[in-house]
Amino acid sequence: MDILTRLLQGGWQALLDYLSAHVLTCLIPAFFIAGAISVFVSQGAIIRYFGPKAKKLLSYSVASVSGMILAVCSCTVLPLFGGIYRRGAGIGPAVAFLYSGPAINILAIVYTARILGFDIGLARAVGAVVFAAGIGLIMALIYRKEESLKDPAAFEALLACGEEKNRRQQIVFFAVLVGILVFAASQQWIVTGVLLAGLGLVLWRWFTREELRMWMRETLRFVRLIFPWLLGGVFVAGIITTFIPPDVIGNWVGGNDLSANLIASLAGSLMYFATLTEVPIVSAFMELGMGRGPTLALLLAGPALSLPNMLVVRSIMGTGKTMTYIVLVVVFATISGYIFGMIGA
Repeated sequence: MDILTRLLQGGWQALLDYLSAHVLTCLIPAFFIAGAISVFVSQGAIIRYFGPKAKKLLSYSVASVSGMILAVCSCTVLPLFGGIYRRGAGIGPAVAFLYSGPAINILAIVYTARILGFDIGLARAVGAVVFAAGIGLIMALIYRKEESLKDPAAFEALLACGEEKNRRQQIVFFAVLVGILVFAASQQWIVTGVLLAGLGLVLWRWFTREELRMWMRETLRFVRLIFPWLLGGVFVAGIITTFIPPDVIGNWVGGNDLSANLIASLAGSLMYFATLTEVPIVSAFMELGMGRGPTLALLLAGPALSLPNMLVVRSIMGTGKTMTYIVLVVVFATISGYIFGMIGA
């Protein structure tokens, strides 16, 4: 009974610390940004670049950062991936989109930088973009003969998209939102107040009431979808730090050799992380002695893969392509973690 009490107290304390330190200045602005992206940036306009006849540089560039439009986990992205792949999207851009969806969403990147440090957040963002493009290009090269048989006309039905707002207005709107996030997180309240006033002016001049209602609904949807899982992840992380002896983590993934990074990559690829829950759990591992390299390796492999994800991807692409994709993710994550650990040593 004493052990159970200690575990619950550890989880509860971690939850209280998290709520007091990160919700107001970090997550709330990030949720509003995610809701705005979902409403005001057309997914159809992004997907049009995934077709087999799209220009390669543009196609892979768009696919590699398209995860910023979504705030999804490794399983939620699967219906979108299955739809574009089965309708004729090139395997390279489709796989780049499959990886980037859960790996590069703006909530995860901002939250990683806030909790684990700016350097790890930046390395995760850059690594995820490079991964998405690199893995997609390698998949396209390996299966280029199969790709040449696809009918480009089958992809055209996916290209319908709604009207987007004026581009200049979008840039100003999102710049103000990001500014609020950055300055609120650094507790520069005067600048944050000025930006909030600017946001009020932007909303009054450029947005209709219906658009604002849609934005609020979508933001609330993200909160309902993600926040309960996130609180659960923080609670579990508190239990982990109370229960697991530090020497266990230190012995397996405390260093920065290739084996430690490979173990972290493999562990991440098998675990399931709901969106954002990987961050508090990895933070708990770091407190127990996990090295910086293995930390990045787990963050690069974990959100993009999980056992449920692998099974569904296999049903869409087949066993051979799925195994190739898994191996590429694990290898890329292992090498990236190893290099990052060496740089930070």
